[in-house]
Amino acid sequence: MIFNKELAYIKGLLYFCKSPFINKLMSSTIEKLGYLAGATRFRRISERFYVDGDKIYKEAGVNFKASWFPVYYVLAIAESPLTILQIARQIDFSHITVKNVLRELEKAELVSIEANPADKRSKLVSLSMKGQKLIYRLKPLWIAFANTLKNIFQSGHPDFLNILDRIDRQIEEKPVNHLITQQEADTVKVVDYKPGLSRHFHELAGPWLTEEVDGRLKEEDGISLQNPDEPYFIEGGFLFYAMYKEQIVGFVALKRLDDHSFEFAAPYINPIYRNLRIENLLIDRCICRCMENEARELWLQTPMRVPESHLIYEARGFVEKARPEKMTVLKQSKKIMCLDL
Repeated sequence: MIFNKELAYIKGLLYFCKSPFINKLMSSTIEKLGYLAGATRFRRISERFYVDGDKIYKEAGVNFKASWFPVYYVLAIAESPLTILQIARQIDFSHITVKNVLRELEKAELVSIEANPADKRSKLVSLSMKGQKLIYRLKPLWIAFANTLKNIFQSGHPDFLNILDRIDRQIEEKPVNHLITQQEADTVKVVDYKPGLSRHFHELAGPWLTEEVDGRLKEEDGISLQNPDEPYFIEGGFLFYAMYKEQIVGFVALKRLDDHSFEFAAPYINPIYRNLRIENLLIDRCICRCMENEARELWLQTPMRVPESHLIYEARGFVEKARPEKMTVLKQSKKIMCLDL
């Protein structure tokens, strides 16, 4: 009898925990944690997508699970059978995760797993005839799902996929545990121009421009230094500053060429702080601002003597192109590059 009472209590508690009030309370708690709960929120979003994905397949009458997609897709586009290790490497999943998915796919008769004559320790995996036929029913669902996800992601930010790529690359290059133990006490912030920051433009760019033209500043350079807002803002451009320990240590100018394209001047960073990856942050801010303004192209011009900057540009998708008519090329510029947005 006591056991029955305890069981009823547990059932009631579980029901209470599933109530909208408790779910809302838990969501509010997670949101208040901010970045600390970042991984938790990514997982929660991911789980929702998987649950909704399963519903899509079920409503369409297709025996398929959202968690099968990466493994199934790799097999669908493969020209020959693959080993479990080959599948894992292509989608960056653990060996055991791929093995578990394959077990479910085999149970659903969607894959064929055979002995590998070249290596007795591994198996060769391919889609079965049933698995191959299923592709034709899955493709329309994938297209609809992709379009829906695009709308959802872009409601958060128009450049969301590139943001995900940068996050992915960041934690691949430097795992979170390494970052935590090695991070500096202060971080770099990128801020928009405001009148009170105009003097920093002069302080940073003046010596640099003087050096570039052998001590002789052109009249138009002087105007840009004293009034940085005039040559950029009038035509719909932007200025961004990098702030480190409450000190302005770099800037970049984003000039509007026309309704659908921008040009950014090569970022200038105080040499003392160039090891803080500030240039990357300034370039990324320019790309994001262009995306927010529905631009189609982002142009730049650069001298050939800064190959390290060229690597940064190329990593973000810039390619060398002939200059557009609307761009005024500086004498010291030897290379014109463009990013299609």
